[in-house]
Amino acid sequence: MKRYLFILLCISVIIYSCTKEIDPYLVTNNQIGLLTDSTQVRDLDQAFPNDSISRFIAGDEFAGDINTIDIFDSTGKKLLSLSPEVALDSTSTIETVRIIDDRFHTEKNINSLSTYKDIRQAYSIRKIDNLINSVLISVKELDVTFSIDKKELPSNMRFDLDLKIEPIMIPDKAKIKFFMLHW
Repeated sequence: MKRYLFILLCISVIIYSCTKEIDPYLVTNNQIGLLTDSTQVRDLDQAFPNDSISRFIAGDEFAGDINTIDIFDSTGKKLLSLSPEVALDSTSTIETVRIIDDRFHTEKNINSLSTYKDIRQAYSIRKIDNLINSVLISVKELDVTFSIDKKELPSNMRFDLDLKIEPIMIPDKAKIKFFMLHW
């Protein structure tokens, strides 16, 4: 009888440990909730069963290879914008995920409501790119790029595209516009 109880206890522990629930809003290098770096476009309905998926279909018209897929929640709020590796191919995997909704967060709790100071305290800055309307911040620990609108920067930094922006030049209170995960 003791052996039977021991076996039952072991099986219960194994089953309990295997039922770890996936955080649908956690952003890691390989995954965003149920969406992984190997998810194909045709599998998006399974990854987002309660959400609305909007596919922009581009062909030979002026738009070219643009094939953005937008994910909206049940209230119509935009969550993500996905770019597949190959346009118009349902077997293609996702190459880039633009994270818009503030519920999505990294393991260090950085989301689209975070500030530059939050990023700097949580991660090591690898590179800062100076674009026309925004600054892109890449970090070493994740394949993520954080976008900060140039309106958040001092006026002397907004219009000089040749300016090499150093990490100390960005104000701590600068807000994240969105962030992108690259696979």
